[in-house]
Amino acid sequence: MDIKIVKVEVLLPEEYIEQLRNELNELGVLTVGNYDHVVSYTVTKGYWRPLNKAVPYDGEIGEISFGTECKLEFRCLYSKIEEVKKTINVIHPYEEPIINVIPLLN
Repeated sequence: MDIKIVKVEVLLPEEYIEQLRNELNELGVLTVGNYDHVVSYTVTKGYWRPLNKAVPYDGEIGEISFGTECKLEFRCLYSKIEEVKKTINVIHPYEEPIINVIPLLN
Protein backbone atom coordinates (compact mmCIF):
# COMPACT_ATOMS: atom_id res chain seq x y z
CA MET A 1 0.00 0.00 0.00
CA ASP A 2 1.38 3.40 -0.98
CA ILE A 3 0.42 5.90 1.75
CA LYS A 4 0.45 9.50 0.52
CA ILE A 5 -1.56 11.34 3.20
CA VAL A 6 -1.60 10.85 6.97
CA LYS A 7 -3.58 12.24 9.86
CA VAL A 8 -1.43 13.53 12.72
CA GLU A 9 -2.70 13.71 16.30
CA VAL A 10 -0.70 15.51 18.99
CA LEU A 11 -1.57 15.81 22.68
CA LEU A 12 -0.38 19.10 24.18
CA PRO A 13 -1.35 21.99 26.48
CA GLU A 14 -3.75 24.46 24.87
CA GLU A 15 -1.35 27.39 25.18
CA TYR A 16 1.03 25.72 22.66
CA ILE A 17 -1.56 25.19 19.90
CA GLU A 18 -1.24 28.57 18.19
CA GLN A 19 2.57 28.49 18.04
CA LEU A 20 2.58 24.93 16.73
CA ARG A 21 -0.14 25.70 14.19
CA ASN A 22 1.82 28.69 12.88
CA GLU A 23 5.08 26.74 12.57
CA LEU A 24 3.40 23.81 10.82
CA ASN A 25 1.68 26.22 8.45
CA GLU A 26 5.10 27.72 7.61
CA LEU A 27 6.17 24.20 6.56
CA GLY A 28 3.24 24.20 4.14
CA VAL A 29 1.56 21.16 5.68
CA LEU A 30 -1.70 22.78 6.83
CA THR A 31 -3.07 23.68 3.39
CA VAL A 32 -6.25 22.04 2.11
CA GLY A 33 -7.42 23.35 -1.25
CA ASN A 34 -7.66 27.15 -1.02
CA TYR A 35 -7.24 27.25 2.79
CA ASP A 36 -4.29 27.15 5.12
CA HIS A 37 -3.91 26.87 8.91
CA VAL A 38 -6.34 23.92 8.67
CA VAL A 39 -6.28 22.16 12.06
CA SER A 40 -8.80 21.16 14.66
CA TYR A 41 -8.49 20.39 18.33
CA THR A 42 -10.54 18.99 21.14
CA VAL A 43 -10.12 19.35 24.87
CA THR A 44 -9.47 16.01 26.54
CA LYS A 45 -8.57 14.71 29.99
CA GLY A 46 -5.89 12.22 30.85
CA TYR A 47 -3.81 10.48 33.51
CA TRP A 48 -0.05 9.99 33.77
CA ARG A 49 2.54 9.04 36.36
CA PRO A 50 6.14 10.18 35.98
CA LEU A 51 8.58 7.34 36.66
CA ASN A 52 11.93 7.67 38.44
CA LYS A 53 13.99 9.07 35.54
CA ALA A 54 11.27 11.39 34.24
CA VAL A 55 11.55 15.16 34.05
CA PRO A 56 7.83 15.99 34.10
CA TYR A 57 6.30 19.11 32.59
CA ASP A 58 3.50 18.62 35.12
CA GLY A 59 3.10 16.24 38.04
CA GLU A 60 5.44 14.64 40.58
CA ILE A 61 7.67 11.56 40.30
CA GLY A 62 5.73 8.47 41.38
CA GLU A 63 2.39 10.27 41.72
CA ILE A 64 -0.57 9.66 39.40
CA SER A 65 -1.67 12.96 37.91
CA PHE A 66 -4.90 13.95 36.18
CA GLY A 67 -5.35 16.95 33.92
CA THR A 68 -6.71 18.60 30.83
CA GLU A 69 -4.86 18.87 27.54
CA CYS A 70 -5.80 19.17 23.89
CA LYS A 71 -5.64 16.81 20.94
CA LEU A 72 -4.54 18.75 17.86
CA GLU A 73 -5.39 17.03 14.55
CA PHE A 74 -4.42 17.75 10.96
CA ARG A 75 -3.61 15.92 7.77
CA CYS A 76 -0.44 16.20 5.75
CA LEU A 77 1.65 14.49 3.11
CA TYR A 78 3.48 11.47 4.47
CA SER A 79 6.63 12.73 2.74
CA LYS A 80 6.65 15.68 5.20
CA ILE A 81 6.19 13.63 8.38
CA GLU A 82 9.81 13.82 9.57
CA GLU A 83 9.78 17.63 9.29
CA VAL A 84 6.44 17.69 11.09
CA LYS A 85 7.69 15.52 13.97
CA LYS A 86 10.86 17.61 14.30
CA THR A 87 8.79 20.82 14.48
CA ILE A 88 6.45 19.31 17.08
CA ASN A 89 9.37 18.15 19.22
CA VAL A 90 11.01 21.59 19.16
CA ILE A 91 7.84 23.39 20.34
CA HIS A 92 6.22 20.74 22.53
CA PRO A 93 6.79 21.15 26.28
CA TYR A 94 6.48 17.46 27.24
CA GLU A 95 9.52 15.26 27.70
CA GLU A 96 7.76 12.48 25.72
CA PRO A 97 5.13 14.01 23.41
CA ILE A 98 2.40 11.75 22.08
CA ILE A 99 2.43 11.98 18.27
CA ASN A 100 0.13 9.59 16.39
CA VAL A 101 0.60 9.25 12.63
CA ILE A 102 -2.37 7.50 11.01
CA PRO A 103 -2.41 6.49 7.32
CA LEU A 104 -5.43 7.79 5.38
CA LEU A 105 -6.92 5.88 2.49
CA ASN A 106 -9.08 8.67 1.05
